[in-house]
Amino acid sequence: MENSIVRAGKSKAPVETVMNVIFLICGLAAVVSVVLISLYMVFSGAPAIAKIGPLKFLAGQIWNPEASEFGILPLILASVMATGLAVAIAVPAALCVAVFLTHVADKRTAAALLFLIELLAGIPSVVYGLLGAILIVPLVFKAQTALGLPMSGSLLSAAIVLVIMILPTIISVSAAAINAVPKQYNEVSLALGSSKMQSIVHAIIPAAKSGIVSGVVLGVGRAIGETMAVMMVAGNAPIMPELLKPARLLTVGISMEWAYSSGLHREALYGVGLVLFAFIMVINVLLSSILKKGGAKR
Repeated sequence: MENSIVRAGKSKAPVETVMNVIFLICGLAAVVSVVLISLYMVFSGAPAIAKIGPLKFLAGQIWNPEASEFGILPLILASVMATGLAVAIAVPAALCVAVFLTHVADKRTAAALLFLIELLAGIPSVVYGLLGAILIVPLVFKAQTALGLPMSGSLLSAAIVLVIMILPTIISVSAAAINAVPKQYNEVSLALGSSKMQSIVHAIIPAAKSGIVSGVVLGVGRAIGETMAVMMVAGNAPIMPELLKPARLLTVGISMEWAYSSGLHREALYGVGLVLFAFIMVINVLLSSILKKGGAKR
């Protein structure tokens, strides 16, 4: 008996060693990839920013490659406003849907709805852009006409499309996080006299906060990096953004002009990419730090 146990342990040892080596290689590959991408973006975009001037590039309000004007403040503000508005609408809505799926709906209804939500998450962005151009933009046209504005794509249309696009991701991740909370949390809360809704708000959601924040991070990443859908509904004018006027986001600026750019224009687009990359990194670091502080307090 003892000999068989020893032999089994010896046979497992090589397998575990091989798997550990594979995991180590995969982890190192991921780290090296991030470092190489970061270095590439810095060495490609920084020279253009230095040539144009950091203040003129980041705070300039005119983007006109023909006149060698490369100010990206309108693009930065449009990205911030569209992403911020989309997240502000999508997160509360997604959290409410996740709670409904996990603690209100019966199992069959929840399973069917989750299947549909996950299906929506896999739809190509160009389809969302097409539906936005057909359904959402005409509705915004009515508001523009009422205010005497020319009918065109707008920042509001882009934000609405982004809300629809990031909802499935945040809902599915939040629902999984809430489902992972042990049932004892709810039972203890109810035993202490809380109502069902109080138990959800004060016990279950705080316990699932890390997973919910992860879903928000994924949603923000998709909203910031989205190109095709936004290009089809935003109007794509590099002017200071307003809700009912055309706007151009950072990602759209790169994709629209890359094919015919050259010289300083091409380098400026690399600079836009560097700003976008830094923007995403800062948001991820901020959200991660908030999450760690929340975990430390608990």
